[in-house]
Amino acid sequence: MKQLFDIVSRECSQKVTTTYSTSFSMSTKMLAPSIRQDIYNIYGFVRFADEIVDSFHNYDKETLFNRFEADLKHALEEKISLNPILNSFQETVHKYTIDRTSIDAFMNSMRLDLSKSIYKTEEEYNNYIYGSADVVGLMCLKVFVKGDFEKYDELREYAMALGSAFQKVNFLRDLKEDFEGLSRTYFPNTNLEALDEISKQEIISDIEADFKKGYEGILMLPAEAKFGVFMAYRYYRRLLKKLQNTPALEIKNTRIRVPNYEKFGLLTRSYVKYQLKLVR
Repeated sequence: MKQLFDIVSRECSQKVTTTYSTSFSMSTKMLAPSIRQDIYNIYGFVRFADEIVDSFHNYDKETLFNRFEADLKHALEEKISLNPILNSFQETVHKYTIDRTSIDAFMNSMRLDLSKSIYKTEEEYNNYIYGSADVVGLMCLKVFVKGDFEKYDELREYAMALGSAFQKVNFLRDLKEDFEGLSRTYFPNTNLEALDEISKQEIISDIEADFKKGYEGILMLPAEAKFGVFMAYRYYRRLLKKLQNTPALEIKNTRIRVPNYEKFGLLTRSYVKYQLKLVR
């Protein structure tokens, strides 16, 4: 039965989320049950695409990515895929009429990671962030507003700003891995071999501006989504604070993390703020 296969597919996407990201899965659990599974479905898709270009070093990444992209195309056209991750993703795409241009933009940015290692201009940098993060925020937004086109248009720019903030924090956190492990430099006009406090603060100021706009959008989200997104916002703000308090040289040489006990503490305090209507 197709229904049984769909259930298994959804469970696979949830398993991918909980296995790959403690913080994202924690935030997703704070969403209303009516939309939670669809966010798992989106995360499973973007996680698999990202893993191909970032992790499968002993394999032909381009061949794997091409195959994944072809399977994605068939899944969206045929409304089924034997890849359970793509099967659950296509279900969410059709359920909420997620724009194919957003999906294409994401895949284009992922494909860049196969060959492009240096982003020299602001335009290149912003285009990559749009495809790798902003459109993921837009896919999630379609779920949060349950396909309401008017509400989607109202919150679109805020969702993109929050997506940008999250991605830029990831770039700063993963500086060592990206630069030394993958030979990638995302931040334009920044000498990562000699990252100083001034350059670090410029990056952080840019992220803070995105967070400010993104938070405005969180306040306008439907109740089903608001606390879960606020939780993700709080986690990334905590991570940014840690990065701000870490010397630039140390950021370049290690990966800064928020320990699980801090994440659970954040969850508790965030819930109290939410219940006291400090986020409404």
